[in-house]
Amino acid sequence: MSKKKIATIWLAGCSGCHMSLLDMDERLLEVAKLADIVKSPVVDGKELPKVDVAIVEGAVASDEHLEELKHIRRQAKILVALGDCAITGNVSGIRNRVTKEQALERAYLDSGVNLDGVLPTHPVLQKLEDRVRPLHEEVPVDYYIQGCPPSADKIFYVISEILHGREPTTEGDGEVKYG
Repeated sequence: MSKKKIATIWLAGCSGCHMSLLDMDERLLEVAKLADIVKSPVVDGKELPKVDVAIVEGAVASDEHLEELKHIRRQAKILVALGDCAITGNVSGIRNRVTKEQALERAYLDSGVNLDGVLPTHPVLQKLEDRVRPLHEEVPVDYYIQGCPPSADKIFYVISEILHGREPTTEGDGEVKYG
């Protein structure tokens, strides 16, 4: 049996879901027997090749996030929304209570960080979307792993089931959802 390919990606979020992924500890070696992690914030892969499973943490908050998410969906057979930011917007979505202009003014003008009193403009800066959105509002999602962050046990369970060609099921608590 050939090894599957996995990618993990981090959009607008805090990295807590990736920390839980790393908390799988020695079980990462079990995953490594079945799959190669070809792109992740914790490995050196720069480009996203075709993958069997893409696990995405975080919400869509900028033009770059949106472009990357659409690319991920095209490259992945299975897309997993990891954590509450990916599923609902969660903490990243707090920005939706104000306009993007108000958020930028607060971050750059009201905070005292920018002493020039002018919003930064530079081609390398991401352009904020009008509102922060969960993944499923932009692309089809196959599985949802709830939690802020989800437990390492839950993440391992879903990844392991998918890699073994089985359908992950809820275990009475309704926490693993499907697209």
